[in-house]
Amino acid sequence: MRPISHDGRHKPGSDFLTLIEVSAITRLPVGTLRYWRHTGSRGPQSVKLGRRIMYRRADFETWLHEVAPTGGSTG
Repeated sequence: MRPISHDGRHKPGSDFLTLIEVSAITRLPVGTLRYWRHTGSRGPQSVKLGRRIMYRRADFETWLHEVAPTGGSTG
């Protein structure tokens, strides 16, 4: 894991994303991501590091490409 900045956030380019970062990128509420993690029904794969829930950047990007709509025309 890469260094954490003085404010507790991971530096850009980190191998891991926080719940807040994933929420900001996807514009999904934190509660939705937590619910999906709890039920195991949807969302990116997460890991628990100590007391923190983290998302491997590679797993998140794979999941995002699977669920994100393609750039094709809709009309």
